Amino acid sequence: MTDIGIYEMDTNDNNPAIVLVHGFWGGPAHWHKVIIELARRGHRSIHAVDLPLTSLAHDIERTRQMIDQRPGPVLLVGHSYGGAVITAAGNNDKVKGLVFIAAFAPDAGESPQLISQQRMPIAADNLVRDSDGYLWIKQNDFHLSFCQDLPQDEGYALSVTQKAPLAATFRDVMRRPAWRFKPSWYQISTEDRMISPRNQQEMAVRMAPEKLIALRASHASLLSQPEEVATFISEAASRLVVMNEAAERSTHHRYY
Repeated sequence: MTDIGIYEMDTNDNNPAIVLVHGFWGGPAHWHKVIIELARRGHRSIHAVDLPLTSLAHDIERTRQMIDQRPGPVLLVGHSYGGAVITAAGNNDKVKGLVFIAAFAPDAGESPQLISQQRMPIAADNLVRDSDGYLWIKQNDFHLSFCQDLPQDEGYALSVTQKAPLAATFRDVMRRPAWRFKPSWYQISTEDRMISPRNQQEMAVRMAPEKLIALRASHASLLSQPEEVATFISEAASRLVVMNEAAERSTHHRYY
């Protein structure tokens, strides 16, 4: 008999499934440290989407498929461009809350590109578009651009395995932002060189989040400070349980 310990599947229907959405130049494995920390905090229904990064519509659809496979409520968590994805995909009825990790949170009519142009990130000049239309972080500049608070060897490995988006994806415009209608949480990375920390602050404040925290971290806070990020996500999940239970009691009282 196999002992899967902390990784045993959760059977409590009140706990939301946590669906993690990566951003540009990453993949679902960028969440691996956070996943372990979430499991240690008692979460069992944890899932990471693998985005195609070919258009916002394609990425929303892939996330919707993951959401629809979950039997109960969902907490969406987005890093970087993944924040734009959850802002749209969060309109799904199963989604009960959104967590933004150093992420874009576009309003209606905005795109990640439009937000970035308000205050260009420090590392903007380290991006290069290839002949096929994909946008890369220059390999030699990846560590100092994306994850300067990680060991250099780890940064180099991330630079080699980076998942480049089609550059046009950066211009895709938001229609109906779910953070205007659902509880949201935001983590700012104060040393971010890929999304201006001031842009992050403005996006966070306008959504009136349930909780806002700032970490002295690079863009890759999910890798450099996974314990703090996991604690933040876990707190959001616990808060959703309380909110959902209160909503159920209110519904019960209305009918009885």
